[in-house]
Amino acid sequence: MTGGRPVISTLGCRLNAFESEAMGEMADAAGLHDAVIVNTCAVTSEAVRKSQKEIRRLARENPGARVIATGCGVQTETQRFADMDGVDLVIGNAEKMLPETWARVVADDGPRVIVDDIMSVTETANHLIDGFGRHRAYVQVQNGCDHRCTFCIIPYGRGNSRSVPAGAVVEQIKRLCDRDCNEVVLTGVDLTSWGADLPGAPRLGNLVRRILKLVPDLPRLRLSSIDSIEADPDLLEAIATEARFMPHLHLSLQSGDDMILKRMKRRHLRDDAIRFCHEVRALRPDMVFGADIIAGFPTETEEMFENSLKLVDECDLTWLHVFPYSPRPGTPAARMPQVDGRTVRARAARLRAAGACAVTRHLDAQIGTTRKVLTEAPTMGRTEQFAVVRLSSPQPEGALIRAKVSGHDSRELAGDPVNRVQEADRRTSGGDRTKERGDRSMARIAFAERET
Repeated sequence: MTGGRPVISTLGCRLNAFESEAMGEMADAAGLHDAVIVNTCAVTSEAVRKSQKEIRRLARENPGARVIATGCGVQTETQRFADMDGVDLVIGNAEKMLPETWARVVADDGPRVIVDDIMSVTETANHLIDGFGRHRAYVQVQNGCDHRCTFCIIPYGRGNSRSVPAGAVVEQIKRLCDRDCNEVVLTGVDLTSWGADLPGAPRLGNLVRRILKLVPDLPRLRLSSIDSIEADPDLLEAIATEARFMPHLHLSLQSGDDMILKRMKRRHLRDDAIRFCHEVRALRPDMVFGADIIAGFPTETEEMFENSLKLVDECDLTWLHVFPYSPRPGTPAARMPQVDGRTVRARAARLRAAGACAVTRHLDAQIGTTRKVLTEAPTMGRTEQFAVVRLSSPQPEGALIRAKVSGHDSRELAGDPVNRVQEADRRTSGGDRTKERGDRSMARIAFAERET
């Protein structure tokens, strides 16, 4: 590459992807050329190895380019990346989000390792961009985590929890709507902790309802992964009454066994997860759940694993993210008695098989229905419940359309476009959003009473 824009490779989560977009803007503004930037992941030891492999690959494919490593892998294992042959610069998670860092990189003015103490960071990144994604925008509203789950290294890569003020989030989403964005996904490391560090300690539900009230032209709002035990009454109110809040929640469950949850230092038990799913379904019958579940956590017996497996049916989960446990150096779980690797992989396979059956059941139920679909490509989009739809004829990218579901292949729906969603339908009126509140409101009140 000669004189070209930086090549940016992202590993890991949506938040990393959001930040890669921001880094690309800052690097372009600073005039950085002939560079490779790898935004690494540290969620597992395998993720770190993949990050290093990606750095080596891009270095080979881009001879002469400056190679820059950043992200959670760099933050948690700085020296490991600094010692890699061919790596010119290593930049920490806080520093990568500062325009002055990229100006220093261009000027070649500074140390080779730019990584400070992430725990000393008290503010969110001050470089807010207009979302990542053209028609479905991922908007960072929170970073870091105050919890210390025994399997997780991420707090040491991201620092403590810190929130973007609601006013800044609302203004950002208004800008996205001005650019014809049809869906926004709120994202963060520990999304349901949003607001705890802000004046008055607002909760995530307050932010959601404020967005929906102050940005009436936003057709669809989603959340990324949430911790169900932290769901607040305002969030439940939005689920029950706001048609523009999408009926899809991805839950950080991790296990279905109480002893394993305690050893993980999670803040919920299996009955909490089951009760939350049942109560949300009472508020929103069309709600679909995804979940993160770890297979083979240290000390997990077959009986404990069966409790996780049963959770798929007991919570009526659909979209599973299954993680075979692997020890992460520096975490308490890595020092616990480990489960044999073959057993871990076999349990993960059984969970994935249960997840595949759950997906098939969900897709079966869609046949013959007409769904609102946001197109991500001319012949592909997603329903409100986040199922992929393959369309029989090309449609404008980023459009909201109706499609009649004709079948599926056990992974994706097949749909025939019917018509574009009418403007009045897309901008759902306040009156429409208050329909069918009777039973939902009673369930919400019961939830609020239990919370207090």
